[in-house]
Amino acid sequence: MISASNLDLTFHTNDGPVHALRDVSLDIREGDFVSFIGPSGCGKTTFLRCIAALETPTGGTLSVNGMSAEEARKARAYGYVFQAAGLYPWRSIGGNIRLPLEIMGFSKAEQNERVARVLELVELSGFENKFPWQLSGGMQQRASIARALSFDADILLMDEPFGALDEIVRDRLNEELLRLWARTEKTIGFVTHSIPEAVYLSTRIVVMSPRPGRITDVIESPLPRERPLDIRDTPEFIEIAHRVREGLRAGYEE
Repeated sequence: MISASNLDLTFHTNDGPVHALRDVSLDIREGDFVSFIGPSGCGKTTFLRCIAALETPTGGTLSVNGMSAEEARKARAYGYVFQAAGLYPWRSIGGNIRLPLEIMGFSKAEQNERVARVLELVELSGFENKFPWQLSGGMQQRASIARALSFDADILLMDEPFGALDEIVRDRLNEELLRLWARTEKTIGFVTHSIPEAVYLSTRIVVMSPRPGRITDVIESPLPRERPLDIRDTPEFIEIAHRVREGLRAGYEE
Protein backbone atom coordinates (compact mmCIF):
# COMPACT_ATOMS: atom_id res chain seq x y z
CA MET A 1 0.00 0.00 0.00
CA ILE A 2 2.85 2.37 0.85
CA SER A 3 6.42 2.05 -0.38
CA ALA A 4 9.32 4.38 0.44
CA SER A 5 12.82 3.91 -0.92
CA ASN A 6 15.85 5.91 0.23
CA LEU A 7 13.59 8.79 1.21
CA ASP A 8 15.27 12.05 2.27
CA LEU A 9 13.78 15.34 3.36
CA THR A 10 15.76 18.47 4.15
CA PHE A 11 14.14 21.73 5.23
CA HIS A 12 16.01 24.87 4.22
CA THR A 13 15.78 27.52 6.95
CA ASN A 14 17.42 30.85 7.70
CA ASP A 15 19.65 29.02 10.19
CA GLY A 16 20.75 26.46 7.63
CA PRO A 17 19.46 23.09 6.43
CA VAL A 18 17.51 20.82 8.77
CA HIS A 19 17.80 17.14 7.83
CA ALA A 20 14.45 15.69 8.90
CA LEU A 21 14.62 12.29 7.14
CA ARG A 22 17.56 10.38 5.73
CA ASP A 23 17.58 7.18 3.68
CA VAL A 24 14.19 5.91 4.89
CA SER A 25 13.08 2.71 3.15
CA LEU A 26 9.88 0.95 4.19
CA ASP A 27 7.05 -1.09 2.69
CA ILE A 28 3.63 -1.11 4.37
CA ARG A 29 1.39 -3.98 3.32
CA GLU A 30 -2.37 -3.87 2.85
CA GLY A 31 -4.13 -4.32 6.19
CA ASP A 32 -1.00 -3.61 8.27
CA PHE A 33 -1.18 -1.59 11.47
CA VAL A 34 2.24 0.11 11.52
CA SER A 35 3.32 2.32 14.41
CA PHE A 36 6.18 4.81 14.20
CA ILE A 37 7.99 5.49 17.44
CA GLY A 38 11.04 7.60 18.27
CA PRO A 39 12.15 10.70 20.18
CA SER A 40 10.61 14.11 19.52
CA GLY A 41 11.89 15.62 16.28
CA CYS A 42 12.95 12.28 14.78
CA GLY A 43 10.76 12.63 11.68
CA LYS A 44 7.82 10.36 12.58
CA THR A 45 5.20 12.98 11.77
CA THR A 46 7.27 14.27 8.85
CA PHE A 47 7.22 10.80 7.27
CA LEU A 48 3.45 10.56 7.79
CA ARG A 49 3.05 14.00 6.20
CA CYS A 50 5.14 12.87 3.21
CA ILE A 51 2.75 9.95 2.71
CA ALA A 52 -0.13 12.44 2.83
CA ALA A 53 1.63 14.81 0.36
CA LEU A 54 1.67 17.52 3.03
CA GLU A 55 5.48 17.58 2.76
CA THR A 56 7.60 16.95 -0.33
CA PRO A 57 10.67 14.69 -0.03
CA THR A 58 13.93 16.06 -1.38
CA GLY A 59 15.25 12.64 -2.36
CA GLY A 60 14.21 9.03 -2.91
CA THR A 61 10.87 7.66 -4.06
CA LEU A 62 7.46 7.21 -2.43
CA SER A 63 4.28 5.54 -3.68
CA VAL A 64 0.90 5.41 -1.94
CA ASN A 65 -1.69 2.88 -3.08
CA GLY A 66 0.11 2.49 -6.40
CA MET A 67 0.30 6.24 -7.07
CA SER A 68 2.55 9.15 -6.19
CA ALA A 69 1.70 10.73 -2.84
CA GLU A 70 0.26 13.77 -4.64
CA GLU A 71 -1.94 11.59 -6.85
CA ALA A 72 -3.09 9.62 -3.80
CA ARG A 73 -4.03 12.86 -2.02
CA LYS A 74 -6.10 13.99 -5.01
CA ALA A 75 -7.67 10.51 -5.22
CA ARG A 76 -8.55 10.76 -1.52
CA ALA A 77 -6.76 7.48 -0.85
CA TYR A 78 -6.34 8.19 2.86
CA GLY A 79 -8.00 9.74 5.88
CA TYR A 80 -5.82 11.76 8.28
CA VAL A 81 -6.31 12.11 12.04
CA PHE A 82 -4.24 14.91 13.61
CA GLN A 83 -2.93 15.27 17.17
CA ALA A 84 -5.81 17.65 17.98
CA ALA A 85 -9.35 16.67 17.03
CA GLY A 86 -9.69 19.82 14.87
CA LEU A 87 -13.49 19.96 15.04
CA TYR A 88 -15.25 23.18 14.02
CA PRO A 89 -17.00 24.46 17.18
CA TRP A 90 -19.92 25.97 15.21
CA ARG A 91 -20.71 22.64 13.55
CA SER A 92 -22.42 19.72 15.25
CA ILE A 93 -20.58 16.40 15.47
CA GLY A 94 -22.60 15.18 12.49
CA GLY A 95 -21.81 18.41 10.64
CA ASN A 96 -18.08 17.98 11.25
CA ILE A 97 -18.15 14.41 9.97
CA ARG A 98 -20.28 15.46 7.01
CA LEU A 99 -17.85 18.22 5.91
CA PRO A 100 -15.56 16.13 3.65
CA LEU A 101 -18.61 14.42 2.19
CA GLU A 102 -20.09 17.82 1.32
CA ILE A 103 -16.84 18.87 -0.33
CA MET A 104 -16.73 15.64 -2.33
CA GLY A 105 -20.28 16.13 -3.56
CA PHE A 106 -22.03 13.18 -1.95
CA SER A 107 -25.82 13.36 -1.99
CA LYS A 108 -27.68 14.27 1.20
CA ALA A 109 -28.98 10.71 1.51
CA GLU A 110 -25.47 9.25 1.11
CA GLN A 111 -24.07 11.75 3.62
CA ASN A 112 -26.70 10.77 6.19
CA GLU A 113 -26.04 7.06 5.67
CA ARG A 114 -22.27 7.44 5.98
CA VAL A 115 -22.45 9.70 9.04
CA ALA A 116 -24.73 7.21 10.81
CA ARG A 117 -22.43 4.32 9.89
CA VAL A 118 -19.17 5.87 11.11
CA LEU A 119 -20.79 7.20 14.29
CA GLU A 120 -21.80 3.63 15.04
CA LEU A 121 -18.26 2.43 14.25
CA VAL A 122 -16.71 4.78 16.83
CA GLU A 123 -19.53 4.23 19.35
CA LEU A 124 -20.93 7.76 19.10
CA SER A 125 -24.41 6.95 17.84
CA GLY A 126 -26.86 9.46 19.31
CA PHE A 127 -24.30 12.28 19.46
CA GLU A 128 -24.77 13.56 15.90
CA ASN A 129 -26.51 16.76 17.03
CA LYS A 130 -24.15 17.54 19.91
CA PHE A 131 -21.44 20.17 19.55
CA PRO A 132 -17.73 19.54 20.21
CA TRP A 133 -17.75 21.49 23.49
CA GLN A 134 -20.41 19.08 24.79
CA LEU A 135 -18.10 16.06 24.36
CA SER A 136 -15.08 14.89 26.33
CA GLY A 137 -11.62 14.98 24.77
CA GLY A 138 -11.74 11.26 24.04
CA MET A 139 -15.15 11.55 22.39
CA GLN A 140 -13.94 14.48 20.27
CA GLN A 141 -11.01 12.41 19.06
CA ARG A 142 -13.36 9.54 18.19
CA ALA A 143 -15.43 12.03 16.16
CA SER A 144 -12.24 13.06 14.37
CA ILE A 145 -11.57 9.41 13.52
CA ALA A 146 -15.15 9.07 12.26
CA ARG A 147 -14.61 12.07 9.97
CA ALA A 148 -11.45 10.45 8.54
CA LEU A 149 -13.38 7.21 7.94
CA SER A 150 -16.46 8.84 6.42
CA PHE A 151 -15.35 8.64 2.78
CA ASP A 152 -14.04 5.07 3.18
CA ALA A 153 -10.41 5.56 2.14
CA ASP A 154 -8.19 2.49 2.13
CA ILE A 155 -5.53 4.08 4.35
CA LEU A 156 -5.87 5.77 7.74
CA LEU A 157 -2.96 7.99 8.89
CA MET A 158 -2.98 8.88 12.59
CA ASP A 159 -0.56 11.40 14.09
CA GLU A 160 -0.41 10.71 17.84
CA PRO A 161 -4.19 11.02 18.19
CA PHE A 162 -4.33 9.97 21.85
CA GLY A 163 -1.19 11.72 23.12
CA ALA A 164 -3.05 14.43 25.06
CA LEU A 165 -5.44 12.04 26.81
CA ASP A 166 -5.09 10.51 30.25
CA GLU A 167 -4.01 6.88 30.55
CA ILE A 168 -7.46 5.49 31.38
CA VAL A 169 -9.11 7.13 28.35
CA ARG A 170 -6.13 6.21 26.19
CA ASP A 171 -6.43 2.53 27.11
CA ARG A 172 -10.12 2.51 26.21
CA LEU A 173 -9.50 4.23 22.87
CA ASN A 174 -6.67 1.81 22.09
CA GLU A 175 -9.11 -1.07 22.59
CA GLU A 176 -11.71 0.67 20.44
CA LEU A 177 -9.18 1.39 17.70
CA LEU A 178 -8.21 -2.29 17.49
CA ARG A 179 -11.88 -3.26 17.18
CA LEU A 180 -12.36 -0.58 14.53
CA TRP A 181 -9.33 -1.84 12.60
CA ALA A 182 -10.65 -5.41 12.74
CA ARG A 183 -14.05 -4.29 11.39
CA THR A 184 -12.78 -2.01 8.62
CA GLU A 185 -9.52 -3.79 7.63
CA LYS A 186 -7.92 -0.43 6.87
CA THR A 187 -4.17 0.00 6.45
CA ILE A 188 -3.10 2.19 9.37
CA GLY A 189 0.01 4.32 9.93
CA PHE A 190 0.16 5.48 13.54
CA VAL A 191 2.61 7.89 15.21
CA THR A 192 3.17 7.54 18.96
CA HIS A 193 5.68 8.30 21.73
CA SER A 194 4.36 5.44 23.89
CA ILE A 195 6.13 2.08 23.80
CA PRO A 196 3.17 0.16 25.34
CA GLU A 197 0.77 1.80 22.87
CA ALA A 198 2.97 0.92 19.89
CA VAL A 199 3.36 -2.70 21.01
CA TYR A 200 -0.32 -3.14 21.89
CA LEU A 201 -1.70 -1.78 18.62
CA SER A 202 0.69 -2.82 15.90
CA THR A 203 1.41 -5.63 13.51
CA ARG A 204 4.75 -3.88 12.91
CA ILE A 205 6.66 -1.26 14.89
CA VAL A 206 9.05 1.10 13.11
CA VAL A 207 11.70 2.48 15.46
CA MET A 208 13.29 5.75 14.37
CA SER A 209 16.48 7.53 15.42
CA PRO A 210 16.98 11.15 16.50
CA ARG A 211 17.24 13.66 13.66
CA PRO A 212 18.04 13.07 10.91
CA GLY A 213 15.26 10.49 11.13
CA ARG A 214 16.37 7.01 10.11
CA ILE A 215 14.82 3.61 10.71
CA THR A 216 16.84 1.68 13.29
CA ASP A 217 14.55 -1.35 13.56
CA VAL A 218 11.33 -2.79 12.12
CA ILE A 219 9.72 -5.24 14.54
CA GLU A 220 7.17 -7.79 13.35
CA SER A 221 4.74 -8.44 16.19
CA PRO A 222 4.01 -12.10 17.03
CA LEU A 223 0.99 -11.09 19.14
CA PRO A 224 -2.46 -12.32 18.04
CA ARG A 225 -4.81 -9.81 16.41
CA GLU A 226 -7.26 -10.29 19.30
CA ARG A 227 -5.56 -8.38 22.12
CA PRO A 228 -7.15 -7.80 25.52
CA LEU A 229 -5.45 -5.10 27.58
CA ASP A 230 -3.97 -7.65 29.99
CA ILE A 231 -1.84 -9.00 27.12
CA ARG A 232 0.54 -6.22 28.22
CA ASP A 233 1.49 -8.36 31.23
CA THR A 234 2.61 -11.34 29.14
CA PRO A 235 6.28 -12.26 28.55
CA GLU A 236 5.78 -11.89 24.77
CA PHE A 237 4.57 -8.31 25.14
CA ILE A 238 7.35 -7.39 27.54
CA GLU A 239 9.94 -8.90 25.19
CA ILE A 240 8.73 -6.79 22.24
CA ALA A 241 8.67 -3.65 24.42
CA HIS A 242 12.25 -4.39 25.47
CA ARG A 243 13.33 -4.67 21.82
CA VAL A 244 11.65 -1.33 21.02
CA ARG A 245 13.46 0.26 23.97
CA GLU A 246 16.77 -1.20 22.79
CA GLY A 247 16.14 0.12 19.28
CA LEU A 248 15.50 3.62 20.65
CA ARG A 249 18.69 3.43 22.69
CA ALA A 250 20.69 2.24 19.67
CA GLY A 251 19.43 5.22 17.68
CA TYR A 252 21.05 7.58 20.16
CA GLU A 253 24.32 5.66 20.13
CA GLU A 254 24.79 5.65 16.34
